[in-house]
Amino acid sequence: MLLHIPRILDADQVAEIRRRLEASDWTDGRETVGPQGAQVKRNHQLPDASPVKAELGQIILGALERNPLFFAAALPLRILPPRFNRYTGGGQYGFHVDGSVMRLADGSHLRSDVSCTVFLNDPDEYDGGELIIADTYGEHEVTLPAGDALVYPSSSLHRVAPVTRGARIASFFWIQSMVRDDSQRRMLFEMDTSIQKLTADGADSQATLQLTGVYHNLLRRWAET
Repeated sequence: MLLHIPRILDADQVAEIRRRLEASDWTDGRETVGPQGAQVKRNHQLPDASPVKAELGQIILGALERNPLFFAAALPLRILPPRFNRYTGGGQYGFHVDGSVMRLADGSHLRSDVSCTVFLNDPDEYDGGELIIADTYGEHEVTLPAGDALVYPSSSLHRVAPVTRGARIASFFWIQSMVRDDSQRRMLFEMDTSIQKLTADGADSQATLQLTGVYHNLLRRWAET
């Protein structure tokens, strides 16, 4: 499921993150991928050990906690601390699939079910840089306003097109969902949003209650915690 989530970050948060990033030291993005990824990755990232990365990541994690649409779509169990990247001067990342299991700082591991990109500058600041995701319906090109996010299955084949003008700046991270199967997450998301709309429209309360019960019973059946 590809989902655009608007306004994960407000304008002040974006401005603060951009200000801190502009004063930061970046490293070659190939340092954080394996040999296969290094062949197609051309960008810069904040080093994993950077205290700025940790501080800015907390801003994003706090914003995610307050966003009900993100929770409904991802059903997060664990989130890898957000990372930050920058593409300039033809920088790109060729087609790849995200790693399936990622190591956390405490030595534990996270299964990547859902990928998320939070855009940190507006599309008119750069040319190219589209996030291109391939699925059975073809290739989907995505460029979003600053502060907006895209969530999509980590199993997706995807790439970032070359940036030919300016700089494309974003945060990216992975989520281990309580529900690992994408089709089941999609079904739960569609049911959840339908329940909310029925409630807001004043639909029959007994029928809405029954549908809510179905949602939670499916989540109980499929969730891993």
